[in-house]
Amino acid sequence: MSTSINTMKLEFDARSVNESFARATVAAFAAQLDPTLDEINDIKIAVSEAVTNALVHGYDSDKEAVGRRITVEATLFPTHINIKVSDNGKGIRDIQMAMQPFNTTKPSDERAGMGFTVMQSFMDNLEVKSTLGIGTTITMRKSIANSGR
Repeated sequence: MSTSINTMKLEFDARSVNESFARATVAAFAAQLDPTLDEINDIKIAVSEAVTNALVHGYDSDKEAVGRRITVEATLFPTHINIKVSDNGKGIRDIQMAMQPFNTTKPSDERAGMGFTVMQSFMDNLEVKSTLGIGTTITMRKSIANSGR
């Protein structure tokens, strides 16, 4: 594996208003690799879904967000970006089931259950690690076609 060329870490209150901040920050950071507009949009959508999952499922909502944090870390490599989105919420009991299309823990909120499916479709690799009562970390990788020139 190649050596990283830059890293960033962003931590913020688990509030829905911060989702767009995370999305824009990671996209701006990824711009160092000279991605296409499609690649930037893929990154923004995946980060948005990961942060939304932490808010909705990890913490149940953005109410009483005091002490509830989401961490986004991004690492640039010559040909790709790795992105980690972590929460210290309630965790996922069954990751395999959670990753199935249309599976949701919030059917009463009219949730589509497509978050992980969307992340998988826009990123080259997706890994989910979770421990009940401890939290969840989503790690994503996106190759950048024009980088490493």
